[in-house]
Amino acid sequence: MKPDYNKILERAEYYKADISRFLRDMIAIPSESCNEKDVVLRIKKEMEHVGFDKVEIDPMGNILGYIGKGKNLIAMDAHIDTVGIGNPDNWEHDPYKGFEDEKIIIGRGASDQEGGMASMVYAGKIIKDLGLEDDYTLLITGTVQEEDCDGLCWQYIIQESRIRPEFVVSTEPTSCRIYRGQRGRMEIKVETKGVSCHGSAPERGDNAIFKMGPILNDLQNLQKELKTDDFLGKGTLTVSEIFFSSPSRCAVADGCIISIDRRLTRGETFEGALEEIRALGSVKSAGAVVSMYDYDRPAYTGLVYPTEAYFPSWVLEQDHDACKSLVMAYKNLFDKEPVVDKWTFSTNGVSIMGRYGIPCIGFGPGHEDQAHAPNEKTWKSELVEAAAMYAAIPSMYMETINKR
Repeated sequence: MKPDYNKILERAEYYKADISRFLRDMIAIPSESCNEKDVVLRIKKEMEHVGFDKVEIDPMGNILGYIGKGKNLIAMDAHIDTVGIGNPDNWEHDPYKGFEDEKIIIGRGASDQEGGMASMVYAGKIIKDLGLEDDYTLLITGTVQEEDCDGLCWQYIIQESRIRPEFVVSTEPTSCRIYRGQRGRMEIKVETKGVSCHGSAPERGDNAIFKMGPILNDLQNLQKELKTDDFLGKGTLTVSEIFFSSPSRCAVADGCIISIDRRLTRGETFEGALEEIRALGSVKSAGAVVSMYDYDRPAYTGLVYPTEAYFPSWVLEQDHDACKSLVMAYKNLFDKEPVVDKWTFSTNGVSIMGRYGIPCIGFGPGHEDQAHAPNEKTWKSELVEAAAMYAAIPSMYMETINKR
């Protein structure tokens, strides 16, 4: 039986106040990466309240909520950790107490990306209300540590929990557009070593900071030459951090390290990105060591699940069933063509599709430019639109694959 899209929209609008209340409850709970326990428990309470068939928390601390028991497993994901608040003086409202009026909600996590979580949970309620269950199981995940290490949560879900959906909808902010790809990224370390001596006679030593200087210039030039893709755009790099070691301010520095944020477009690999830097004349002459960072910070549960800081790019083709299902669901709900585009930033799709080849597609409330910004906000109208979409997508996907 085909869903009544007008009824889906009506139910989503009916739950606008509940979605808003739930989102504000999540915003009020500080939940930076590796400290998500309390917000996970709040999500569990809401999932149980609206009637999810099963709710569990895995050993990493991700919350997994299930609707239905059909053979086709469809997943929707929101990371529920946030970044910090930065300088509190830049906020017009308390980032956790937040602010709400008829149109917007302000607070840390409003767009990035607890809004997606709120809409997903009430999409489950809409599915239950309207009897939209079919031969599918809908898995709704609230995942941890994404801001620290995007995709690590899904590495765990896929590798350790052995969960492999047919496709995953990422609810990262898209301004209620459909996003089908993103550039990848990696975190690179470049290290120079020197010999310290008294600063009054620098010729006796070997200054590691001076060795780094030509490398910085060469990296700036390398940035201009990186590969471009017609859809994802250009690969980029920027130096994001610099560290040094020295016995004192009156000494020659004996160590210098820089961090590089490298964004990878389609077709670029981490091996290639490292070799581009190692091939620079300044790197060779300085004897600099170029490597990739690792991540091994414990989850709030205490679990350590180490990984390399490499997050592959990915693109879902427009003719894939998942993409077609979202486009048709959008048309049926809103009677207009959706915008199909890509993210500028990175998402858990780096693991879902980038590492493991599971199709991933994006649709989320909130805007990218709100991510990590002071006075972060989202729009209630988009929360409602997203809830309607999430309720409609599984039925549309079943209709799409049954037409094959």
